[in-house]
Parts: sequence; structure tokens; C-alpha cells
Amino acid sequence: MSSSTHILGIRHHGPGSARAVRAALDELDPALVLIEGPPELDSVAPLVAAADMRPPVAGLTYAVDNPATAAFYPMAVFSPEWVALRWAVEHDRPARFLDLPAANALVLGADGTDDRGADRFDPIATLAEAAGYDDAERWWEDAIELRYHGLDVFAAVLEAMRTLREGQDVDLGTRRREAAMRRVLRAARRGEPGTIAVVCGAWHAPVLVPADFPTATSDTTLLKGLRATKVAATWVPWTSSRLARASGYGAGIDSPGWYHHLFTAPDEVVTRWLVRVARLLRGQRHDVSSAAVIEAVRLAHALAGLRGRPLPGLAEVMESAQAVLFGGSPVPMTLVARKLLVGDILGRVPADTPMVPLARDLAAARKRLRLRQSAAEQTLDLDLRTESHLGRSKLFHRLLLLDVPWGRPAEVVRTRGTFREAWTIEWRPELEVALIEASGHGTTIEQAATSVVGQRAADADVAVLAELVETTLVADLPAALATVLSALDERAARQHDTTRLMAAVEPMARVRRYGNVRRADTELVQRVLAGVVTRVAVGLPAACAALDDDAAAAVRELLDGVQRGIALLDQPELRTEWQRALGVVAEQPGVHGLVSGRATRLLLDAGLVDVTEAGRRLSLRLSSAADAVQAAGWLDGFLSGEAALLVHEPELLAVVDRWATGVAGEVFDHLLPLLRRTFADFAPAERRGIGVQVGRLDRGAGGTVATADVDIDHDRAARVLPRLLEILGGTS
Repeated sequence: MSSSTHILGIRHHGPGSARAVRAALDELDPALVLIEGPPELDSVAPLVAAADMRPPVAGLTYAVDNPATAAFYPMAVFSPEWVALRWAVEHDRPARFLDLPAANALVLGADGTDDRGADRFDPIATLAEAAGYDDAERWWEDAIELRYHGLDVFAAVLEAMRTLREGQDVDLGTRRREAAMRRVLRAARRGEPGTIAVVCGAWHAPVLVPADFPTATSDTTLLKGLRATKVAATWVPWTSSRLARASGYGAGIDSPGWYHHLFTAPDEVVTRWLVRVARLLRGQRHDVSSAAVIEAVRLAHALAGLRGRPLPGLAEVMESAQAVLFGGSPVPMTLVARKLLVGDILGRVPADTPMVPLARDLAAARKRLRLRQSAAEQTLDLDLRTESHLGRSKLFHRLLLLDVPWGRPAEVVRTRGTFREAWTIEWRPELEVALIEASGHGTTIEQAATSVVGQRAADADVAVLAELVETTLVADLPAALATVLSALDERAARQHDTTRLMAAVEPMARVRRYGNVRRADTELVQRVLAGVVTRVAVGLPAACAALDDDAAAAVRELLDGVQRGIALLDQPELRTEWQRALGVVAEQPGVHGLVSGRATRLLLDAGLVDVTEAGRRLSLRLSSAADAVQAAGWLDGFLSGEAALLVHEPELLAVVDRWATGVAGEVFDHLLPLLRRTFADFAPAERRGIGVQVGRLDRGAGGTVATADVDIDHDRAARVLPRLLEILGGTS
């Protein structure tokens, strides 16, 4: 190594590496600390000194013209890079980043020309595996920290990495990054006469030793002609779960919660960890005694001794916990893994961290509405009659419009048309990027959401516009609502597809009925809705003609949707128009059975067709002369919904029973899936009730079962009866 430059090769997010870096920096007392990372982060590096900066956090770089092109650089309290930054701040020393600038890296990553496969290669894990270890950090401690001290640790790592790199074909992306690192280091050595400490991934350490540098010309050639883009940098909160390898993070670790414990526990690492496990189990009403914890600690040390390890690692600790605290059961391990091994810690960044105006507006709204960002999933039950709860609902709906799903409706049925809403909220780091992307629509949440609605309304058809009306209402965007309704009115007048108009009825009816819950004026919605229903009623007979099975199923769903929508309204004239159209469809020749059957059922439920007339139509459709498959479709459309119709109307049930028992066997095989689908939607109790009623259809006046006039061989029956009774558990 150069006398003035010391290369500290580390494992990203390694607590052992972090401790070693802290000790080395104390020993070196460098005048300058260089840390692996894009140089654009230099501008926000001083923020780590803020009292309200709490890891895990991530440096974020993004292309100003295309915020979706972004890169995160996560750091936890046990990350060596974070330790180096904090050391520099605490000792009033400059800290800078060295790597390929994000201005180049983001462009290379976007077009796929930057192969960064080497970043996914973990050399320390490779060495640990070769030594028979399943925990790279435990190997680091056993083989490096417990054998070497001070700077000798990094000298050993450097030699190990030199050996690993021999004969390796390093990809172009990594070679470019290392050339950029050397460029920064060369400039630092020219401007800094004192000691320089370089904290970088162990894999890069051998090529950053100044004595072994290639020529500056060769590095310049590697970096020449790279495309660039304008980049912004900031810090964003990160979560412990996003540090985990299971999240898809390339440099992730298996157990961030365990690593945090290794780095922060002042002493008795094993004992303190098992006490935390016991506390977690007790919180879940598991009986865990102090004596059991003591026995688990002893077992962990015994396992480490048997395996030749100086101290228990995660494997020994968790095996002893399962054996002693869990009674050998693997089930509690899932809880421990989620709550302790990974955790749900969410970091925090200072208020003066660079933010796009949209993110700052969200922070203000969050404070005003007393909403806490959390990495743990939680459910909020909102009462929309409460001002603050109504404000939360508006915020969540507006964020959904911006594709920033901080909250998602927890129970869709309950959130429609009531004074209550349930939301599941969970803050994820990628939502920070989504906010930056959405910032192109406006500087406030309301302004940006209004802009998004306007863009969506520009090319939407009637059905989409109707959904957008409802979305805009719940998001409380009055300016956008007027725009959408105007577009809906204009497009409905030109829409010739009746089915698209049908899809618009229910969403608008919900808006009209429940708009007062959100204190919105929906008179304009009523005018548009009346015109749409009128056009639907006129066009319905033609829309229901000549449908195939798939189209008939879609129209049946639309019939139900319009019916639900009109039922929400106190508008007799609209209901009359709709029911008149249903009457035409129910009697119209050539209409698919699924549709005409459904129309008949809706008329029956409305009291416009009595049971006798419904039975006549049912008998006609299920006659022996009718096509059996079409008859099954009609039956499906007619019976869908409540089974009470068959339970309490034996006249209708008798017609269905006669048809089902009279269908030819080979045809019945084709009908069975249709019939099973029809009756499968009924509740078990309803199906039992139908069965009881069918049984009663076969009984005579005296209560005995009617039998067909057939010859029975009583002698043969007498020989079978004893065995049958034996099988059924009876006696002869």
C-alpha cells in the first residue's frame, strides 16, 4: 500500500467490516475519507450529521428528465460506508464518494450495456463457503477479526481478493467503475497531502492500490464517450426488509435484524438475542421461562464448541432457540424471522433533505393528518364523517391516482357507499421514486392528481370515464370532476355501443347516491346519468341479440350492474324505462338464454312478473322441444342470486326438477358443469334447503315416497339387505 493511501476492502452491509473500518479509521486518523458510491452524493453527504437522520437510509440518484431511471445506495447502521461517513463527520474530516458518476451509470443501466454482474458476486461469501461456513460474517470474524488486528485485517483481505481475481474475466461495467474510482483517487492524491482512507467493496480493493495503478490514459480510454444525463441526488428513508436479499436487492443480506444486533449489542450478543426472542414469544402468549433462555444460551455455546467455532453464530443461536424455546417446533421460526431476523425498521431523513415539491407537500399533509410513515403494514379504519379521517381518505385516493400506493383499500365492499373506509398502509422506499415521477404533473398532491385525471379523461371511453367520475369524487378534485363529467356527457351522446354505456351506469349511480357522504355536489352527475340510462333502455334489445356464450356472460354481468345502479337511485322514471327494456329482452326471440333468463329474474324480483308467469316461462324454456344447452343457460341466468326462490316457490322447483330428471343421459353429461356452476354459488344451507324441498316433491299425500310401477325381485333384495345394513352400521 502507499504510505499515504490505505485501501479498506469491506463487505457491503457487514457488521464485522463496519467494526473493522471504525477501528482502522481511529488508527489512521485520515485527512480524507473516500467511500464507494456515485460522486453526485457528495452534495448531500453532510446531511448524515443531522440529529434526525436515522438509518437505514439510501442515497438516491435519479435522472432529472426521467425520474423512473434511478438508483438507490442503501446504508444501515452496520454498513461500513455509513460508519465511514459518520466517522468523517464526527472528526470534522471531508468525505467524498468515488465510483462511476450516476450521470453515466444511469444511462448505461437504462440501455442494458452496463453488465454489473460482478457486483452480485460476493467474494467474502465465496471464501466463507470454501472454509465450510454458512455465515459470511461469522467467517469474517473467525478467520479475519479474531486473527488479525488493526490494519492487518485489510491487508489480509487485500491479499485474499488478489488471489480471487487472478484469472477472472472482469466485465466491462466493473472495469469502467474501477477506472472512475482511480480517477477520483488520483485527483484526491494530488490535492491532499495527508493520509487518505478508501472504503470500498473488497472485490475492488486490489485495483485501487496506487502502486498497482494502470496508466491514466488507459482509464481515460475506458471512460471516453460515455453518454450522460442530468442527475439529482438526495437521501430517502429505507427499510430493514429492503436490505434483505429476499427483497431482490442485489447486495442484500439474509438477516439484517441479526446484523443490526451484532453491531449494536454492547456485550453478551447471544444472551441478549435470545432474550429478545423470548420477549417476542411471550408477546404472542407463548410460555417461555427465564430458565429456558439460560438453557438455550448454554446449548448455543455447546453447539459452537462441537463445531469448532469460537462463538455461536446465527445457526447455533436459532437451532438452540428452536430446540429449547420452541419445543422443537419450526412454526415460531416464521414469526422470529419476520420480526427479528429481518425486522420492519423504517429510517428517517432530515426535514431539510432535498425533496421535489410534491414530496414536500406530502410530508406536510402527513404531518397535518397525523399519519406516520411505517414499514410495517397497518390497517386504518376511517369514519368519513370525521374531518381528519375524510382528509386521510382524500389523500390516499389522490396518491392512487398518482401511482403512489401508500394505502390500498382493505375491504372493497365496505369502501363503496358507506361512511366508513378501511385502508392498508405500508411505506416502501420505491414510493419515493414514484413521488419524483409524479412530480411532473404538479407541485402539490391535489394539483398533480387533477392533472392526471385530465390526461386520462382525454382519450377515455364512456365506461372508463364513469369509473373516473367516481375516482375523482372520492379524491375530492372538483376541477377535475367538472372536466370528466363534461367529457362523459359529450362522449355518451356519441357512443353507439350500448354495453359501454351500461358499464357506466353503476359507477355514476354510486356517485349520485353517496356523493353527500363526501359533501360533493352531484347534480351534474344526475343529468348525465339520466341521459345514459335512457340511451341504454333504447339500445338494450339490439345489444342483446345474436350473442355467443362469452358475450352473453358479459352482458348478464352488465344487466346486474345496471340493476344495482338504478336500485341505488330514487328515480322512478329511470327505473320504469329500464324495466320496460328488460321486459322486451325477456320476451325477445333469439336472445341467449343466459340473458333472457336473467331479465326474467330481474322482472320477477321487481314484482312485474308473478310466480305463475315465471313458472310458465320456465316451463317453456325447459320443455323437451327446447335445446338443452340453451335451457341450462336460461336456468343459470334465472336462478343466479338468492336460492330462496327455489326454497319457497315449489311450483318453480317442480319445473326445474322435472326438466333435470327428464334430460337424456348423454345430454346431461354436457349440462352437468353448467348446473354445478349455477348451484355452486348458493350457500351450503341454501343447497340443503333445496334438497329438502326436492325430497318433498316425491312424497305422496300420506307422507310416503311415491314409487314407480316397476317389478322388484324381493328375494334378491332380501339377500343384499343384511350386507347393506352392515355397511351402514345398522342391524338386521
